[in-house]
Amino acid sequence: MGPFPGGKENFNACLVIVDSYSKSMRCLECKKEDRAMDTALLFWNNIISTCGVPKIIISDSDQKFKPELWTNLYDMLGTKLSFSTAYHPHTDGLAERIIKTMEDILRRFSVQQAYNTSQHSSRGKSPSLVEKGRNPLLPVDHMKKTLLTIHPTAKDFHYMWKRACDTAARCMAEAKEYKKRWDKSHMEPDLKEGHQVLVSKLNFNKLK
Repeated sequence: MGPFPGGKENFNACLVIVDSYSKSMRCLECKKEDRAMDTALLFWNNIISTCGVPKIIISDSDQKFKPELWTNLYDMLGTKLSFSTAYHPHTDGLAERIIKTMEDILRRFSVQQAYNTSQHSSRGKSPSLVEKGRNPLLPVDHMKKTLLTIHPTAKDFHYMWKRACDTAARCMAEAKEYKKRWDKSHMEPDLKEGHQVLVSKLNFNKLK
């Protein structure tokens, strides 16, 4: 599954392995550019060494799983290799469903983190900063090497949290004052049934 933004060791994908009996799943970090040998070692070191030798392996038709290396290895171990049909992977349906679930989880996590760590105009600070006194460290912080201290002193933490709350309170007061001024200068028209009005067509296409 991937590609993803590369991290510290340039891992940009993950190999998803599912046990069809227990439905347990392993997600192994890897690289999209890995060769058949890299994938075989990943499988050997993380699956065979801990779970034992499988009787059957069902995989998609990725070239990483087709070289003679895999065939010889699993002939020796007594494992049968089966491949799903391209664009019709019903033989590998469980893995496909799990990958879709993982993508949904990652997408929701990303949206939630992006929202909670973004500055809001009505508060002047992010929701996380106002609520907890700091923003959580995100993967992008590690990638950009802009890490902040994770364990500030109690005094520093109280100072950061108080500043965030003060900024939020000030922005809320400014927003309320702006609304008051806007309400004074804008009056809703006293429209009644039968009145003729001019209507802008600017947003008509958005309603289709």
